[in-house]
Amino acid sequence: MKIMMRVFWATTAFALLTGNAMAVEEAEYELLREDGDFSLRLYAAHIVAETTVDTDFEDAGGKAFSRLFDYISGENQPQQEVAMTSPVTQQSAGQKIAMTAPVGQQAQDGAWQVRFTMPASFTLETTPEPTDPAVTIRRVPARHIAAVRYSGFWSKEKYRRNLDALRRWMADNGLKAVGEPIWARYDPPFKPWFLRRNEVLVPVAAPQDSQ
Repeated sequence: MKIMMRVFWATTAFALLTGNAMAVEEAEYELLREDGDFSLRLYAAHIVAETTVDTDFEDAGGKAFSRLFDYISGENQPQQEVAMTSPVTQQSAGQKIAMTAPVGQQAQDGAWQVRFTMPASFTLETTPEPTDPAVTIRRVPARHIAAVRYSGFWSKEKYRRNLDALRRWMADNGLKAVGEPIWARYDPPFKPWFLRRNEVLVPVAAPQDSQ
């Protein structure tokens, strides 16, 4: 079952990302500090579509991806025409939404939240309403994020190793965590593992020098 889910996720992501490879928009942030693979960022407020799945770390993305993919592919109730970062097609089920990067995964009460970031032009009022009650829309306020960037396979071991390294960097730089770590993936599964961009992100309190 796990293998089937991974194959499904890889196939779906391939179809989605190859179609939008030249127009994938990234979440907006200001780079405040950079130290090799580590950085401190100030992310702008943004809208996310998210769903929660009760499964293990490595299968959470596959289980949640189909719900979120269906949502951005048209399983929604559009409120109005919205300018997109790539061409928009209309379907009878609803409005197709351009995908942005990264895909985020975060622990919550023993389960995992997986989310897509909506294009920057979206607001709570203009974001199409999901028809699946398991998908929710919310606004994430502007916040400071400590980040570490790495390449390689999507494994729990690499995630934990980089999270530990990020926490040491945070301690050395006087940064205090104020939220759960987020696992961020930017690339489709067909991209060679050594070229993939992965990140661990931790919300932190605003440092004194940035207030």
